[in-house]
Amino acid sequence: MPKSEIVGENTYRLQFFKDNKFIRKKCRVCGEFFWTINKEFDTCMDAPCTDYVFLDIELKSKNMSVRDVRRKFIDFFVKRGHGYVKPRPVVARWREDLYLTIASIVVFQPFVTDGLVPPPANPLVISQPCIRLEDIDNVGLTFGRHLTSFEMAAHHAFNYPDKYIYWKNETVELAYEFFTKEIGIPEDQIVFKESWWEGGGNAGPSFEVVVGGLELATLVFMQYKVVNGEYREIPIKIVDTGYGVERIAWFSQKTPTAFHAIYGELVDVFHKKLDVPKLSDYELTHALRYAARINPEDERSIEWFIIKVSKDLNMSINSFRELFNKLAKLYALLDHTRTISWMLADGIVPSNTGEGYLARLVIRRAMRALSTLGVDVPLSELVELQIKYWSEDFPNLLKRKDYILKIVNLEEKRYKETLKRGIALLTRYLKRHKKIGINELIELYDSHGLPPDIVKLHADKIGVKVDIPRNFYSLVAARHQRIEQATKKEKLPKEISDWVKSFPATKRLFHQDPYMKEFKAKVLGINGQFIVLDATAFYPEGGGQVADRGIIRLPNGEIYKVVDVQKVGDVIVHVVNKPLNTMYEGQIVKGEIDWYRRYQLMRHHTATHVLLGALRRILGEHVWQAGAEKTVEKARLDVTHYEIPSSDMLEKIEELANKVISSRKPVYSSYIPRNEAEEKYGFRIYQGGVPPDPILRIVEIPGWDVEACFGTHVHNTSEIGSIKIVNVEKIQDGVIRFEYVAGPKVASYARDLEKKLSTIAKTVGASSGRDVEKRIKGLVDNYRALKENLSNIVKILVQYILNDIKANAIRKDNVALYVVNMGKLDKQLINNIVKELIKNTGNLVIIALGELDKDKTYIEISIGKNASNKITVESLVSALKNNISIRGGGKRDHFTGIIAMDPTNAYKTIKSILDEISIQ
Repeated sequence: MPKSEIVGENTYRLQFFKDNKFIRKKCRVCGEFFWTINKEFDTCMDAPCTDYVFLDIELKSKNMSVRDVRRKFIDFFVKRGHGYVKPRPVVARWREDLYLTIASIVVFQPFVTDGLVPPPANPLVISQPCIRLEDIDNVGLTFGRHLTSFEMAAHHAFNYPDKYIYWKNETVELAYEFFTKEIGIPEDQIVFKESWWEGGGNAGPSFEVVVGGLELATLVFMQYKVVNGEYREIPIKIVDTGYGVERIAWFSQKTPTAFHAIYGELVDVFHKKLDVPKLSDYELTHALRYAARINPEDERSIEWFIIKVSKDLNMSINSFRELFNKLAKLYALLDHTRTISWMLADGIVPSNTGEGYLARLVIRRAMRALSTLGVDVPLSELVELQIKYWSEDFPNLLKRKDYILKIVNLEEKRYKETLKRGIALLTRYLKRHKKIGINELIELYDSHGLPPDIVKLHADKIGVKVDIPRNFYSLVAARHQRIEQATKKEKLPKEISDWVKSFPATKRLFHQDPYMKEFKAKVLGINGQFIVLDATAFYPEGGGQVADRGIIRLPNGEIYKVVDVQKVGDVIVHVVNKPLNTMYEGQIVKGEIDWYRRYQLMRHHTATHVLLGALRRILGEHVWQAGAEKTVEKARLDVTHYEIPSSDMLEKIEELANKVISSRKPVYSSYIPRNEAEEKYGFRIYQGGVPPDPILRIVEIPGWDVEACFGTHVHNTSEIGSIKIVNVEKIQDGVIRFEYVAGPKVASYARDLEKKLSTIAKTVGASSGRDVEKRIKGLVDNYRALKENLSNIVKILVQYILNDIKANAIRKDNVALYVVNMGKLDKQLINNIVKELIKNTGNLVIIALGELDKDKTYIEISIGKNASNKITVESLVSALKNNISIRGGGKRDHFTGIIAMDPTNAYKTIKSILDEISIQ
């Protein structure tokens, strides 16, 4: 149904409002409806419709810190029958469509909200750290109304068709009781503002709980699914609330800004370190009252605020504007440095993609704010202050302190290097554009790390127009905050996939017994070369592991080769090498696995789990699987890490992995309900992706690694044999690829190395592989000696040619034209000589020739700095082409090419051309 048929007065009219004599009113400013018992209110009491008058409201609970509010909220709802749920990381590892935890409901999406998994408690209470970057440009500007990192305290209830928990009336009543009885807000100051919420494909009516200009909570009643603009009722009706822990603390403390309430003593520390002047508490509080009127999307509201406050404080407009801008940056840095510490503590590796991109965006925005404040304070110093301040509330910060600070320092260094490179190409970029719009600004930021203010600074110098939107970073974050679902390349034709879906789930014998080599099963369906059995030991491609191969044998002895195995939902389909003409439905057939191949895949897959555990222990807890593949020949594992490990580290990783293998650790697989698995093991189980199942298959190497995994594994790590890392490379910023072999493939790899070593030994004249090192050392020493001798010869040759140039060069208008035949010298040597000659003689035009073969000559032309003002390579080559066949390329002062003529005749011809050429 359309929204107009859903939303109306009755949607928001509650028995609670009637019983407590609330009246429905319309805001004279924004036109929204709200409920209150205060007959005098003519606005919704929300910013920017009113000033911040919460400063004048007396409370029972005064001076509550963020920690106090969190504790009071949780205790209140636990006493009222809500189960406490521990908060999750700020990186939404359990989601495949979202990078960051932007709200408490994200914790329960999509599996609980879709009805696939029961909630961990019902009803429940949680205080969830969140990161939301959609308002990043507004942070600081509104004195704390906008933050990128915040805690969302929430109580949730999931109402099923056969199990009612509570709905609108009870939710509003609980909120009212919490704010009046626990926080002590006077009843006549609370406003329930009618609203509507949409997100993640769901929607529902909501109330915003507003007091004195501050929205303190939002109460959402999720009851619709949005499909093509239509709203369809969902079976689970969800109470989705969000209470602003930091805002309630601000309300309680009555501080001049939210940042004072959240960060306490850090505000003064930041003022000193950043050398930002302070307003007195009286002046700042006076400014705060009007900060509610700031609408960051409306420049006029910002200008009104600056003029109004500067006049009240008896300051010049420009002086207050400058101070206000500095204060906004200081507050933004307070916010951003906490956000950075949260992100990195949860294992994000800054990069150019994914959640790493978002971390880098916040880090670079913070560095830019530092730069514009003109202070030489390392960002890591500010982040370290946050770690110390919040370590009691978030112990993970202290645990990951070294990693956090290392990454911030590394990012600061990289940013400076990126900025230097970006500025070098900016002038060329600007010359190609008459105007720089938002798309070009984002391109310059994404590709070259150039902030918009730097682009504008350089653009103004050459008259290129640049309009920077105030919400630039918010727009950038919006483009990167959700995971783009890659279009999966289907391995099966669509008609086959549709056909396969009609069958019941296939019994997975490969999970029941991964060592099963043969099995019997009933044929359920045949379609050309595709067959569905009721059970199979053939592993289908998935989880980075390639599909099994083998044969299907009919009772009459006929054999079909299995060339591929795929999974469609819970049904497994086998692809054979020829049409199944003699097979029929209901027939019992025998499957035989290519056991050597399967066993090697099992070794490589288990080796991947062993290696991942080793990488985490050597490189750090931030290591997270970014991709994997297990084939018969080798395996690869892509992980998040900020640099290629040193050879010493690789040696430690290998040594540790092989120690685990030789320690004969058992490898268990079990099926565990999702909530139980997450509670027991955490979210590291989702290394290879997030299975959409209520029951997870967990593969565990006790004390080492545990993951939700579909693949086949050996029963004991000793079966792997050993691991050898054969290649390590950086495949993209923040992602390192490890390629490795296990089991018999280690011996194969060693044999290949022996063969190469033997070939090298023969090449360098060593009597055996053992003598190669000594022989190569001798060759290298000889090479260095020859290189030094050659360098000396080049110097002598250059001096000889310089003397010859003085004697025999053709001179025209103070330009020396000279051609020299260098015979059989190689191209690199000719190039080195030419460079030296030009470096020594600015008015020289040199044409160097070298012998390629009987009828071909190498030509290199170089023009000195002074001579280039009078003659160009283009004009010289053009003159030569009139008489000889020449091809090649270069730039204004340098050319390399080939002449279709022997060197002797080429020399004579070019010399005669130089005699005739004219210099302009």
